[in-house]
Parts: sequence; C-alpha cells; structure tokens
Amino acid sequence: MSNTKTIRRIAIVGTGVIGASWAAQYLAKGMQVVATDIAPNAETALRNFVKEAWPALERLGLSPGASQSNLKFTHDLAEALAGADLVQENGPERLDFKQGLYRQLDELLPPDVIIASSSSGLKMSDIQSGVALHPERCVIGHPFNPPHLIPLVEVVGGGKTSEETIRRAIDFYKSIGKKAIRLNKEMPGHVANRLQGALAREVYYLIAEDVLSAADVDDALSWGPGLRWGIMGNMMLNHLGGGPGGIEHFFHQFAGPMSASWKALGSPVLTPELQKKLIDGVHAEVGSRTIEELEAERDEILLGLLELRTSRLQTVASPTVAADLPRKLKSAPAQAAREA
Repeated sequence: MSNTKTIRRIAIVGTGVIGASWAAQYLAKGMQVVATDIAPNAETALRNFVKEAWPALERLGLSPGASQSNLKFTHDLAEALAGADLVQENGPERLDFKQGLYRQLDELLPPDVIIASSSSGLKMSDIQSGVALHPERCVIGHPFNPPHLIPLVEVVGGGKTSEETIRRAIDFYKSIGKKAIRLNKEMPGHVANRLQGALAREVYYLIAEDVLSAADVDDALSWGPGLRWGIMGNMMLNHLGGGPGGIEHFFHQFAGPMSASWKALGSPVLTPELQKKLIDGVHAEVGSRTIEELEAERDEILLGLLELRTSRLQTVASPTVAADLPRKLKSAPAQAAREA
C-alpha cells in the first residue's frame, strides 16, 4: 500500500541516552514528540537532556515551529502511540525484550505507521519474527551517538520489511537533515559499529603489546587519520592517496603491501588483566577532567566541524561561489603572508 503522508508526530519509546537525543533532534526539526519510558525519573531526565542540548541545536539551526514545549511524556505506551506517524524505538538491546515490544507496537499502531529501531546490533529479521500483523513496516533506523548532533543513520530492513518502508524511512531521515545510508543486507552490528569494532580491536592489541599508551594511540587516531575521516571516508581518501592516477594507481601501488599488513593485525583477548590495563590507561589520559567536561569538549569541536561541513556544502551548491573557490584557496596563503 502506497503511503506518502507527512511525518509530523513522533513517538519515542525508551528515553535513555539515545532516545533522549532523538527526542531533542525531532523537536529541533519542529515536530511533535510524545515520549514514553517506564523508569520513574525518565521524564525529568529527558527534559533536562533536551534543555541542555538546545543551545547546540539552536547553533546548528532550528526549523520553523521548533520548541521544547512540543514535548509530551507519558508512562503509558498506548497513549504515547496514539496519533503517531513514526515510532523511534530505543529499548534495551535484548532480542527477547524487543520481540515482545514489537508485538505490542504492531497491535497498537495503524498499519501505515513506520516502526524504526535504533538497535545497534540486532537484526530486524530477528526482531520482527514475532510480529503477526504488519512486519513489513518494521525497519532499523540506527543512529550514531549522539543522534541530535551526528548526522549518520543506518537504514536496513529485515526479511519481511517492504521496499516502501525502507524508502519512506530514508526519505524521512534525509528530510530532517540526516545522512541516511542504506544497507543492502543485514549484518551483525550493521556497518559503522563494525568499522569501529575493527579499529578498536587493533587499538587494544597495540596497548596490550606495550607498543604505546592509551593517550598516544588516541593521539595517533585523532591527530592523524581521524582528521581526514572527519572530511572524507576511506574510499575517497584512497582515491586521493593514488595521486593523479586516483584509485586505480592506489591499488596498483599499495594492494600488495596493504594485503600483507593485514596478516600482522592483532586479535587481542579482553581478559580481566587487559581490561584493567586499558582502564588504567584511559584514567591516566583523562586526568582530573570529568565526563561532563569531556562531553562538552567533544561536542564543541563536533559543532565546529558540522558548521564547517555545512558551509562547504552550501558553497558547492552555489555555482558562482564554487567556481571562485579554487582561486580563493590559491590566493589565501599569499594574502595571509601580506597580512602577517
């Protein structure tokens, strides 16, 4: 059944870190949000999170009608779902729990309401296996933390998810400024977490082998390839790494050495001893800084990068400005020298 209705009312099921961040994102986009959670202090925690996130969202730009007053909370699931156009589910990462929850959601919601899971690792095919009425409207819409700042959303359907649901979900996420990517097949951990996992494995191995400290491996990442990854992904950087010959020359030059280097990568076992070593290394790196201070540092730099990337996209979208950009970039060093 084709459905093109506008999504304006979001039901947030589960208001932990991810659910609260999603709520802030949707409110900033001018939507009505009704949240539900069974925790006794959930409403207070949610409203505090949204209040604290709001200055960053204002900095990024609020949509018309955006207001914290558009947030409603209820402990009653059926009440939260009433009138919803889309459900963003953020329940515990337990398959049995999600299967039971999705049976409830399926029974309570009209058939045209998308149920999107923020699950970071479970497959939708497994989650929707017990959904009897409309499993075709269930889809993974996995964000990256914190969703109100990080644009990425991974969209992947299960075996019973319809193509229409996947298309509607991607279109919706893109309409609110998210960078929605489609996964053509289900994978444990989806994609972004698998990439993180591969990197984390080598990080832990290098520390376990006393190659370097936790602080130095973090510097190696954040002041090296991490800076480039904030601009372009692996494949585009490979293309640039090939010089004038591009990706073709890159593989001609590096395919052999790169393949050989993979054999030397580590596979550490997270024993209690290694975990203590990693934990001690992190605390040595953190020093006296609090979690709140570290989060503020992360978010401030992240906001700057997002603003820079947004500005760049707007520049590219303007043919006149884009055409003039190479000349400005070339003349910038000379101008800076004159002004020094």
